[in-house]
Amino acid sequence: MSEKGVGSLFPPDAGRPTMERSEKDSRPLFDDERLSRIPTDPGVYLLRDRNHKVVYVGKAKNLRGRVRMYFRGGDERLQVPFLVSRVADVETLVTRNEKEALILENNLIKQYKPRYNIRLKDDKSYVSVKVTLEDEWPRVFVTRKILRDRNRYFGPFHSASAVRDSLDAIRKVFPLRTCSDTVFRNRSRPCLEYQIKRCPGPCCLPVDREAYRGALKNAMLLLEGKNDELVRDLRARMRDASEALRFEEAARLRDQIRALERTAEPQEMVSHFGIDQDVFGFYREGGFIEVQVLAIRRGKLTGSHAYGLDDREFPDEEVLGEVLGQYYSGGRFIPDEVLVPVALEDAEVRASYLSELKGKTVAVFRPQRGDKVRLCEMAAENARQGFAARRNTEDRRLRMVEELRHRLELRSAPKRIECFDISNFQGRQIVGSMVAFDEGDPDKGRYRRYRVKSVAGQDDFASLYEVLKRRYSRALVENDLPDLLVVDGGKGQLGVASAVLAELGIRELDLVSLAKDRVAADARGREIRRSEERVFLPNRKNPVVLPRNSNALFLLQRVRDEAHRFAITFHRELRSRERFRSLLDDVPGVGPQRRRRLLQHFGSLRRLAAATAEEIAAVPGVGLERARAIAERLQAAPETGRPAGRRLVLKPIAEGSSRE
Repeated sequence: MSEKGVGSLFPPDAGRPTMERSEKDSRPLFDDERLSRIPTDPGVYLLRDRNHKVVYVGKAKNLRGRVRMYFRGGDERLQVPFLVSRVADVETLVTRNEKEALILENNLIKQYKPRYNIRLKDDKSYVSVKVTLEDEWPRVFVTRKILRDRNRYFGPFHSASAVRDSLDAIRKVFPLRTCSDTVFRNRSRPCLEYQIKRCPGPCCLPVDREAYRGALKNAMLLLEGKNDELVRDLRARMRDASEALRFEEAARLRDQIRALERTAEPQEMVSHFGIDQDVFGFYREGGFIEVQVLAIRRGKLTGSHAYGLDDREFPDEEVLGEVLGQYYSGGRFIPDEVLVPVALEDAEVRASYLSELKGKTVAVFRPQRGDKVRLCEMAAENARQGFAARRNTEDRRLRMVEELRHRLELRSAPKRIECFDISNFQGRQIVGSMVAFDEGDPDKGRYRRYRVKSVAGQDDFASLYEVLKRRYSRALVENDLPDLLVVDGGKGQLGVASAVLAELGIRELDLVSLAKDRVAADARGREIRRSEERVFLPNRKNPVVLPRNSNALFLLQRVRDEAHRFAITFHRELRSRERFRSLLDDVPGVGPQRRRRLLQHFGSLRRLAAATAEEIAAVPGVGLERARAIAERLQAAPETGRPAGRRLVLKPIAEGSSRE
C-alpha cells in the first residue's frame, strides 16, 4: 500500500481546534477554502472530535466530494448531523486505488475503535483442521491460523468442541501421530497414545509408511465430509480381505465401518452447487440490526454466526459493507462465493481484495433468482429469528436490573455495575480486583487489577480503601463513574466505600455491599442452619434480604463471584511468579532472554554462581559490567551454593570476547 499524502483541514500554524475559537477567526469551521484543500484522490478520511479523538473512519473514491457531503449537505443519513456536530478536524490519507483504501479503512477501525463505526464484538476466526503434509509423518490438529503453505486445511468449523470430538473419533478409527515436532524428535519410547492404540508410534518404532498414508487419506476423506465414499471403499476392502481368508484384517475393517456409521453426523444439503459459500442475512427495526452469516461448505450448512448492532441508522449497504470488511479480517476462511442481500457499490473492489487474500477468484454479489436467492432468504429469516431472540434476552436483562433498582431502592436501574474484592495470603501479595458488568453481562474490557502498595500486613479495610481511592480518583478525572458500586463484605467494607466516596465528593453513585451467607454447625460439624445472603445499604441499620431465587440476587451474586474469581486468579499468578523467581531477576539488564542464555551456558544456577566475571562475560550479550553485577549478586546469596571462601576474581577480558 502506498499513502500518497496525509492532510488536515487546518494549516500547521493554526493548531488544533479547541472548545473556544479565536475572535479573529470568524470563518465557519469547515468553509469552502478549507474543504478545497482536500485531495480528490481515493483514500480514507478520519473525523476527530475536539479532544483529537477519532470518532469515525470512512473510505471514498473522491475524498473531497465525500467529506464535502458531510458539511455542505447531500448526505441524507440521519446520524450525520449528530456526528458532524462533534467533529472538529478531518484528516485524510490518500491511497493509489479503492482497494487499498478498503484495506486501510479496516486497519484504522481496528486501531482507533471509533465510536460511530461498526465493530464486531466477536472477530476471532473459526477453528480449522490442519494436516501437515510436508512432514515425514503428517499429523492432524486444530488451528485458528490459515497460512499459505503446502499443508492441507479443512474448515472452518463454527464449533471448536464439535471439531475436537470429531478428531477424537477419527483417531479411534485411524491412528495417527498427535505430538508436536519437538516432542516427536526427542522421544525415546512410545507414549500413552501408542498404548491406547491411537498412534502407531512412528517416533520410535518401525511403521509401514504406506499403511500410515492410507490411514491419513481416510481421515482426510472424513474431514471432507465424504463419509459415504469412505464407507464404500472400506466395505470393498473388507470383502476382498474376507475372500482372501485374511479374517483379522476383515474384522478390523468391519469395526472401522461400524465406528464410522456411529459417529457420522447427517447433514442436510442446502445448496446444489457443491462449493464454499458465505450467505449474509440482514434484518433491522429502525437502528437495531441483526446480521446472520450462514457458512456453507461443499453444499452443506456447517454453521452460522450472528452479530447484533444497536443504534445504527446508516443505510443497509453501508452497514453490510462495514460488517464484510471486519468479518474477513484476521485470517478467517474465505469461501468461493459471498452472497449478500443488498447490492454493494464497491462489490468488485471487495471481490478483488478477497481474491487476493484467498489466492483464487472470489465472487461477491447479490443473487437475483434461483436457489441462491432462497439461500439469502433463509439467512434473512435466521437473522429475523436471531433478532427476536436477542430482544427477548435484552428484555430479561432490563427486567433484572429494574428489579434490582426496585428492591434496593436505587436512584436508577444500574446499567453498569462495578464490584471490588481483596485477596491476600497471610498478609502477603495483597491484590484487589474490579470487574464491570454492562446490562447484566461481563464487560471484560473494563476489568482492572491492583497491587496494594501502602498496606503492610493483613488489613482488608485499608487495602479496600487504597483500591477504591485509586479507582474513583481516576474516574472523576475521566468522568467514568458507574451506576452502582458493589463491594464484597459486610458493614465494615460498606463503611470504607462510603468514606472514600464522601472524601472524593461523589454523591450520585449508588453503593451496596453483599455479605456471604453464614453457616451454623453442631458439635460434630454438621450443618444445621444456613442464613440468607444479606445486602447492606448506606444509612440503613438492617440489611436487605433478597429472595433466594430472585433475579436481583442472582445478578449480585454473579457480579460478586466474578470479582472474587478475578482477584484469586491474579493472586495466584503473583504467587507463581514469586515461587519461580530467580536471583538473576534482581540484576538490572538481565531479562528472560539473557537469563535463559546464562542458564543454558552454565547448566545451573550453582555453576553460574561459581563462575568468575570473565567466564560470565564470555556468554554472548552479557558484557563485563553486567557480568560483575551478576557475580556480585550471586556471591551475596548463600542459597546459590557458592563454595565458601571463593573470592570474586575480575580479570581482563580476552580479545574477541563479547562486549555490550
